[in-house]
Amino acid sequence: MHVAYLATTLLAAALTGSAAVANLIGHSYPKAQADLVHVDHKWIVPFGLLLGAGAAGLLAGIAVPTLGLLAAAGLVLYFLGALAAHLRARALSLAPWSLYFLTCTAALVTTLLYR
Repeated sequence: MHVAYLATTLLAAALTGSAAVANLIGHSYPKAQADLVHVDHKWIVPFGLLLGAGAAGLLAGIAVPTLGLLAAAGLVLYFLGALAAHLRARALSLAPWSLYFLTCTAALVTTLLYR
């Protein structure tokens, strides 16, 4: 179980960390997604900070289990909010969202089972 926990946690941290970097450096993909779901660009940096905090929390959770659990739960909630924004805008291309959501959900589940 330890291997599954580490694998899902590290993968979720890598994915959300890379998304955080894309948001924070002003990459075109987060801007295109914001336009797609009708979200003002002023939210891109705060979303990047949330993603970065979630990724850092997942990594810190390896040493402090409660922090990792809270980070994983927060990321799952973050991506549920993203789903709501996509559905509201009728933007139904959800493959990238699914990757992030399922990875963070797997990290949450394995954290709960392992800890």
